[in-house]
Amino acid sequence: MNAFQIADTFVALDDASHARPLPYTPDFWQAIVTGRLGPFSRLVSCFSYDSDWPGWERHPAGEEFVCLLEGAVELHLEKDGVHDTVVLDQPGAYVLMPTNTWHTAKVRKPARMIFVTPGEGTQNRPV
Repeated sequence: MNAFQIADTFVALDDASHARPLPYTPDFWQAIVTGRLGPFSRLVSCFSYDSDWPGWERHPAGEEFVCLLEGAVELHLEKDGVHDTVVLDQPGAYVLMPTNTWHTAKVRKPARMIFVTPGEGTQNRPV
């Protein structure tokens, strides 16, 4: 058994409750898109932010778990023309991002967050 760091080795979860480590490399996102990393239904990842996200994203395959580990962020959500804002400013605060909801983050204080994402079909657009 090995110990990993979530900041540089993510976790792929499948529908059969199996998990496997996925090293985060410079070509990680391209490897996801091309299928080189194999199938999975959820990705557990961790990122640090010191500036606002440069774009919006949405996940049509399901809800996304977004948890603040440190810092503070303001999440902006948009679905069917309805806008909402959620502030995460306490370690451990989290949201369940609704399926197919556009979202982005404004960083209030440098932050570190963990995500459990249903990545299939994820869409992006600029802010």
